[in-house]
Amino acid sequence: MALFDLPLTELRQHRSATPEPADFDAFWSATLEQARELAAPAVLTAADTGLRAVDTTDVTFTGYGGQPVKAWLNRPAGAEGPLPVVVEFIGYGGGRGYPHDWLLWSAAGYAHLVMDTRGQGGGWRAGETPDPDGSGPQSPGFLTRGVLDPHTFYYRRLITDAVRAVETARALPFASDVLVSGISQGGGLALAAAALSDQVAGVIAGVPFLCDIRRAVTITDRAPYAEFVAFCRLDPARAARALSTVDYVDGVHFAPRITAPALVSAALMDLTCPPSTVFAAYNALGGPKELELYEWDGHDGGQGHFSARCVTFANTLLGR
Repeated sequence: MALFDLPLTELRQHRSATPEPADFDAFWSATLEQARELAAPAVLTAADTGLRAVDTTDVTFTGYGGQPVKAWLNRPAGAEGPLPVVVEFIGYGGGRGYPHDWLLWSAAGYAHLVMDTRGQGGGWRAGETPDPDGSGPQSPGFLTRGVLDPHTFYYRRLITDAVRAVETARALPFASDVLVSGISQGGGLALAAAALSDQVAGVIAGVPFLCDIRRAVTITDRAPYAEFVAFCRLDPARAARALSTVDYVDGVHFAPRITAPALVSAALMDLTCPPSTVFAAYNALGGPKELELYEWDGHDGGQGHFSARCVTFANTLLGR
């Protein structure tokens, strides 16, 4: 890897050139209204994991279209009274895996709701939630599933799931504040969920995916953005429709609607989520914000250092 994007001085001022769809707010309002009309109470079942310091609950809540979505809920064993909840979204290709994969936040004294990712979980961590509506031609992966129409696009469904996960966390009887968190795809979902919900106290988005997408697909040939290029190459006539669709899920359009304090990371050697695309979203954020910059990192984006920074950010934000 090497430095390949804009110089840092330009990154700090970079703004996306992508115009926002005129019906952006109406599109998401109608989508979420439909999901809420079809929502059912979450089902929570105690899970016997063998962990002694963590209580785990197997959660099923309703997401897009009233469809069931799985999640894990970890919290410190025996914890009573109000607890802040971190809702975490997962990187591209991964699912919720096992409860013991997710111990950081419960060890820090938080409840932690980890949302499974519909249709994913076959790449690097197992998942269980199907994507019943997935259909149509696509490049292998998820970025082009249903991409010729914003109403059929995969990320419409996944972002709706993310907002419903926040609402599920907010409804937990012990929940005080709710924060959203994620890395890569999870970071992009955290931005979207924070923009579309008024119930978020803080946002953590590590090297977020789905930001300044029109630029991203032209400056990197790494997956997942390479999936979009392959899809358009096979039939260039459909590129305009596909680009119009991804505008509805772009983090640069969600960012101005986020008023909660946000922690974002960017890595200057990141070929997967190029730094200019991350800066485009960060620079558009509407609330208090902090940037964690990793000059020598690729998409690993700080690794354990960023994890520690996330806990410090949350503790400081909530006065813990």
